[in-house]
Amino acid sequence: MTDVTPEAALTIDALGCRCPIPIIMLSEKIWEIPVGGVLVVQADDEAARLDIPAWCRMKSQDFIREVPLKRGSSFLIRRRW
Repeated sequence: MTDVTPEAALTIDALGCRCPIPIIMLSEKIWEIPVGGVLVVQADDEAARLDIPAWCRMKSQDFIREVPLKRGSSFLIRRRW
């Protein structure tokens, strides 16, 4: 099985932004992509590692995975509804 990263419908650059800005950006922008689309949040705030998966659970969206970057991580979220 190959580890395939889905193509992003939208990428949010939240690098350098501190909590709660990455979550605010995510909650505003996810509705701009189609259901089933993937949104990527790039963030380097340590809180994002917990906050983004928790937000996905609370909002019934699919947290796909975290992908490490040289600076921070990309967080992949699939819009469920």
